[in-house]
Amino acid sequence: MLDESHPASRLNSLPEGYRALVIGAGGGIGRALCKHLRADPRCARVQGVGRRQSPFVDFEDPASIESAAHALQDGHPWHLLIVASGVLHRPDLRPEKRLADLNAQAFSKVLTINTVGPALVLRHFIPLLARGAQARSLVGLVSAKVGSIGDNRLGGWTAYRASKAALNMVVKTTAIELARTHKALVLVALHPGTVRTALSEPFHGQAQARDPMEAAAQMLAVMDALQPEDTGSFRAYDGEVLPW
Repeated sequence: MLDESHPASRLNSLPEGYRALVIGAGGGIGRALCKHLRADPRCARVQGVGRRQSPFVDFEDPASIESAAHALQDGHPWHLLIVASGVLHRPDLRPEKRLADLNAQAFSKVLTINTVGPALVLRHFIPLLARGAQARSLVGLVSAKVGSIGDNRLGGWTAYRASKAALNMVVKTTAIELARTHKALVLVALHPGTVRTALSEPFHGQAQARDPMEAAAQMLAVMDALQPEDTGSFRAYDGEVLPW
């Protein structure tokens, strides 16, 4: 249940009884997305997927992505797919402050988790979505404004920035391909803003970050308002079109 400060989100553009998949449901944003979707009376099923959920997905284990997609192929279409996972830091990874901090192994891990994993989700999960000229479906991959090449004025965080910029290209090129086969599908990269999660806390502090429930509600509202002609775009939580 949601409290009064977080009214339930309704995805009115999706069909009654729509079904939703959230990859990365164990993270702060993923959990918030699941809470909103489960509170939507129009949503028939919400399935969280992640390293602590069943079916299990770990982006450092590509076979787990295909296996999870196979497990969720039950003959009924899914209408919403959100990839909310990602990494900026962990004990074996730290964002680089300067070129001299670059490490090949760490760079590769960040790309695997932030770019290759979500790309493989698209490969294996898109066939589970509703398909047809009138079969609307929404796909959102959580990116980051720091992945914008055009907006980069500070430098640093090379691996993270590069991985999100590459993710944006995955979204753009996949959207072009899917527009030919899934006429009513909308695929976008989403910037959630600075959110109060474990990912951002060491760098921005809890006081400067927004509540995950607020960010989740805003991203769902942005996706709900998008049209097929918006597919392949990079959107902020307030709907702003961000530069690549």
